[in-house]
Amino acid sequence: MALFRETADVSVRPATPGDEAAIARTQLRAWRSHHADVLGEAVLEQLDADAVQEQWAQAISAPPTREHRVLVACDGPHVVGFAASAPAEDGVEVVALEVDPDHQRGGHGSRLLAACVDLARETGADHVRTWVLDGDTAREEFLGAAGLGPDGSRRDLASAGPEEDGTGPRSVGERRWAAEI
Repeated sequence: MALFRETADVSVRPATPGDEAAIARTQLRAWRSHHADVLGEAVLEQLDADAVQEQWAQAISAPPTREHRVLVACDGPHVVGFAASAPAEDGVEVVALEVDPDHQRGGHGSRLLAACVDLARETGADHVRTWVLDGDTAREEFLGAAGLGPDGSRRDLASAGPEEDGTGPRSVGERRWAAEI
């Protein structure tokens, strides 16, 4: 007798009011799990979860334009990831894309990115782009597998706090990845 495992109900949908708590929780868990080396644990621990949640509530309920989007990935009824996109010069910029560390490698990130690209195409966008923190090889591999690549643009962010040895501000850089759509 063959045993079959039920397929999980996985989906991507527009975020709605009430999703902001799950989005904030996902973002903070993902950042603490994957960016502590770059941003510094002390900086990540100082993030105000309530303020992050309020920013997501605003992004969901009062986006600056109709082209600003917040999407959530669901595993059954549970929000396990999110993406946010905004219009850019000749396309769309994915300004955030995170999946809860306990739900990674389940296709949620790929579904979120594909949904961002589909929505961008509907608006006539020609390109999709996003920024990757220096040293985030997992995100680089994910984006590379999705067809994006570095376009040569680089930016330095505001300092993320002191170096681990306490000698001064930590330098944090990002490189832009892009693709035609």
